[in-house]
Amino acid sequence: MSLRRRHSMPFGAQLTPAGVRFRLWAPAAHEVELMLNDAAGKSRPLAMASLPDGWFELVTQEAGAGSRYRYRIDGNTEVPDPASRSNPEDIQGPSEVVDAAAFEWDDGAWRGRPWHEAVVYELHVGTFSPEGTFAGAAKKLDHLAALGVTVIELMPIADFPGTRGWGYDGVLQYAPESAYGSPEDLKSLVAAAHRRGIAMMLDVVYNHFGPEGNYLHLYAPQFFTDRHHTPWGSAINFDGPGSRTVRDFYIHNTLYWLEEYHFDGLRFDAVHAIVDDSEPNILTEIARAARTGPGRERPIFLVLENGDNRARFLGPPGAPDTFDAQWNDDVHHCLHTLLTGESDGYYEDYAENPHAMLCRCLAEGFGYQGQVSAHQGGPRGEPSAHLPPTAFVNFLQNHDQIGNRALGERIDRIARSEAALRAATAVLLLSPSPPMLFMGDEWEAPEPFPYFCDFEPELASQVREGRKREFARFAKFRDPEGAARLPDPTDIATFRSACLDWNRLQERRHADALDHHRRLLAVRQRDIVPLIPKIRGGTCIKLEVSGAFAVDWRLGDGAILHLLANLTERAVPVVGRAAGRMIFATHPNIRAAMTRNELAPWSVTWLLERGVAGA
Repeated sequence: MSLRRRHSMPFGAQLTPAGVRFRLWAPAAHEVELMLNDAAGKSRPLAMASLPDGWFELVTQEAGAGSRYRYRIDGNTEVPDPASRSNPEDIQGPSEVVDAAAFEWDDGAWRGRPWHEAVVYELHVGTFSPEGTFAGAAKKLDHLAALGVTVIELMPIADFPGTRGWGYDGVLQYAPESAYGSPEDLKSLVAAAHRRGIAMMLDVVYNHFGPEGNYLHLYAPQFFTDRHHTPWGSAINFDGPGSRTVRDFYIHNTLYWLEEYHFDGLRFDAVHAIVDDSEPNILTEIARAARTGPGRERPIFLVLENGDNRARFLGPPGAPDTFDAQWNDDVHHCLHTLLTGESDGYYEDYAENPHAMLCRCLAEGFGYQGQVSAHQGGPRGEPSAHLPPTAFVNFLQNHDQIGNRALGERIDRIARSEAALRAATAVLLLSPSPPMLFMGDEWEAPEPFPYFCDFEPELASQVREGRKREFARFAKFRDPEGAARLPDPTDIATFRSACLDWNRLQERRHADALDHHRRLLAVRQRDIVPLIPKIRGGTCIKLEVSGAFAVDWRLGDGAILHLLANLTERAVPVVGRAAGRMIFATHPNIRAAMTRNELAPWSVTWLLERGVAGA
């Protein structure tokens, strides 16, 4: 059964029975003209009617699907449509009218997947496949299905400057990045994933626009506010005069990706940089719109990145005005500190007793729940023990935690040992919280993931020099010789260094790593996933000075899921109860270990103890 999907919105170009309706919010403009291209690419102006509250509109039969256009502001500057559905010639080029309903979907039977089943796989479209496109990513779906992935999360694809970038500098929030393919190519990727039982998520950036190609300041300065500030400058105006239109722009963007592209969820970047003093908060309004819209028919995943650890925005899966989960940096920072011994930067908050902090995170969610962060210089976080384990996405790596490093090294390059990495992976992939892998994690891909971009020359120079200043605080990059080791983010070679080499799967080491991940995810699907909805709370039941720890998760039927972990380089006394059926062990002789009263170095054991009513 084929379906056609289109999200209707009050701005941009939309096909109607009367012709194409063009609509732009430009409250600072005196006049706006539609610059419509002919078949030869030559444009001519068509006057747009001025409407109340800063709107300009034109309905014309002279345009149709495929027509290219810009808006001309006050007879001078030509700009792309900020709600463009497609900009085939990059962000400075003309926008294109898209007939969203022309694509025939074949996933009518898709009803989504429940969030507690989530195994998330974050990928960057441009470096994931040899082609670096949506179509190239689709060719790798069978690999991900066989791995045990249930949710793919695409890094941002909103059209950004040039042909290569992480995506967090997007300026056209409705237009898929043209270097990756057409809107139809993206829809084909989503449909192909659904045919394999894989849900699709998209990373969206609602806290700032990129520094190149954003013209909103010219004709809609009300989009921004000086009342609040972010690391990128003036904040998006979510709570001042004119903010209703701004809020609607982002609410519609959420619904657009969920409805028109049939995505199953969104990850909202750095929401701690979204400042909104009004009520309801824009995040709450977005959640409500998603739940009462497409969320009425299928599970919709709403996931935050929030450095403030604000538990108030989180709730059980599908709750009407909260988000399903948050990326849990605390778990990452604990594991990273244990695996590498690093204590620079934000790792200083985890260096003193990472085992205790990790134990708390696994049992209760956040490590920082209101106590003072030395790195931030003040209290951080809110209590989270009342939340279900599904509210926290855990990971050993993501794009930030690799790319924030000067050389972009992956964890397998800097971990203490292979045994340490395998043990941490067993904790990650079998814990009740949804685990996330970054592309290539599953085979310990050696390719780095440094920051890269494709800005115009002057801005590229500023970024290049800024990167050097950023890492000059580290002694090894302070002198000219050390600075020369830093990858140039504007050099295409830096981008190419991040592209995965799939031929490495033929090598024994990487094939073994892939097999380890597949086996763990099969255990998760068989033994852990059915338990997750039954979990009523976690407890860090015992923590030895040695660093070994145990966590119990109690189920509603009286059963207990046990984790016993020794994430150290030496044998230590046993902690916790080794009771119940063994689900997985890095060192299967746990019973013998009990008689010797010791846990082997880098050992992880999972057990299920039956309750009175059985398990």
